[in-house]
Amino acid sequence: MKLKQTAAAAITAMWVSATAFAAPFGNKDDLAYAAEIWVNMSAAGFTGKGATMSTPYTGMHPHGAILDTIDTRLKVGDNDDILIIKRNYGGDGVSKSAVANDPEKYLKAVTVMYRKKGFDADIQDWFWVKYAPDGSVLKNPKGVSLAGKVGKGMAKGCVACHQGAPGGDLVFNHDRYAK
Repeated sequence: MKLKQTAAAAITAMWVSATAFAAPFGNKDDLAYAAEIWVNMSAAGFTGKGATMSTPYTGMHPHGAILDTIDTRLKVGDNDDILIIKRNYGGDGVSKSAVANDPEKYLKAVTVMYRKKGFDADIQDWFWVKYAPDGSVLKNPKGVSLAGKVGKGMAKGCVACHQGAPGGDLVFNHDRYAK
């Protein structure tokens, strides 16, 4: 009997520990909204073969060796606001010209910031998501889906990094997105 109680206590402790430190992102609502964003980006021609792209440029970690970034507006449900798409390219032979000539070959991920009114004023209402090239949401090393308030209140992640952006808008190299 004592062994069963000890095992039950251990299982309960593991469950409490796992749930107490659950990430504030990557839940089913975040994944559903990320799917909506992808569908609308696809309909607007920002994903897939022949997607609208900008001039490739040299990138850096965590995004990729070569990047292309687009900022535009996108309607998702009742929300019509700013969308920033950063495509992350890498692999053998990657270069700016190689990406310009064959972007699908080198595409590793699509990272997105989308301003969702009322989402979280502390982070300027930005919703973050990191997609695989096929539109599935990628996961961090702990298996948490990278959608929503990724890295809020943490040492690493989208929000944690972007809080260092000048101008208070959480966007590097853009000052026109401040509310």
